[in-house]
Amino acid sequence: MQDKLTLMIPGPTPVPETVLKAMGRHPIGHRSGEFQAVVQRTTEQLRWLHQTSNDVLVITGSGTAAMEAGIINTLSRGDKVVCGDNGKFGERWVKVAKAYGLDVEVIKAEWGQPLDPNAFRNALEADTEKAIRAVILTHSETSTGVINDLETISAHVRAHGTALTIADCVTSLGATNVPMDSWGLDVVASGSQKGYMMPPGLSFVAMSERAWKAYERSDLPKFYLDLGPYRKTAAKNSNPFTPAVNLYFALEAALEMMQTEGMESIFNRHARHRAAAQAGMKAMGLPLYAADGYGSPAITAVAPDGIDAEQLRKAVKDRFDILLAGGQDHLKGQVFRIGHLGFVCDRDVLTAVAAIESTLHSLNLGKTKMGDGLAAAAAALNS
Repeated sequence: MQDKLTLMIPGPTPVPETVLKAMGRHPIGHRSGEFQAVVQRTTEQLRWLHQTSNDVLVITGSGTAAMEAGIINTLSRGDKVVCGDNGKFGERWVKVAKAYGLDVEVIKAEWGQPLDPNAFRNALEADTEKAIRAVILTHSETSTGVINDLETISAHVRAHGTALTIADCVTSLGATNVPMDSWGLDVVASGSQKGYMMPPGLSFVAMSERAWKAYERSDLPKFYLDLGPYRKTAAKNSNPFTPAVNLYFALEAALEMMQTEGMESIFNRHARHRAAAQAGMKAMGLPLYAADGYGSPAITAVAPDGIDAEQLRKAVKDRFDILLAGGQDHLKGQVFRIGHLGFVCDRDVLTAVAAIESTLHSLNLGKTKMGDGLAAAAAALNS
């Protein structure tokens, strides 16, 4: 059916009508007093979401732009950094760090497994000369559906005393607790098309005072992503370049919705949807890809034994107009992923589980009785 597509992927995520309507306003001048008032309001809302009193800067760009900005504004050529790599996005930060001439030590975990906080502790404690300048990692590894223990790892970084924590929170911010100040995070990057419930186009970089001190010594090349001008103009409720004005309208509307729902309610909703998706898949006899206890609140990755995940995804899309995410790189055809991030409600999760179950049986691939998956998902939501 035309215009009936339902997004159940980790981004872009569904957008509320309220946000779409706000974005549809006529543009205004980005140097006008009216727009400065929007910047002032959204800045305070962003600090609320990040649970910080520090700067949260807005860049017109993707989440990758935010992460790259965090790296190049706090480090210098030749600096030693430790990168966590347990998925596609961990790999990306290793590539970015190497592209800028950093000395990269990689702490790896198998895809589907969480990063080991003790490996970070050991590397940091062994650094008696305090050469490590930053630890770079992904909080919610979207490619595998794994949530890493950012809180514990950042505590080890703080104990080191010199290194910064640079965290990709693109699919965790707005889905689970990321208290920047109390965890001592130095750089937090996120993107609008995830938990913010907006279209793609804006990214956000939160910087601690320690990060700004590192900025003063940073010598990596930067211009559009130089956060100094962003900080200077943000103090005047402005932007150094032409921002995505209409996306600011959407941002304000989305953050107002989030504040109305309340932070704890948002986190609880995502946790419930994770539980329902996991329960539904297990009841169908479909193994989860992420290690037990480390499933992301944003996305559930499923590794169906003996089933072509791409065939299943295509059939769900064709029959029900529900778009699931596929596996990346070597996981293509091996994994499918159910997004439950942002503007997602109980009905959406139940519908996705029922669609997957119905499709399995239509392909004669069902391993359990029809309805077992849906019943388990519903029970999880009601518990």
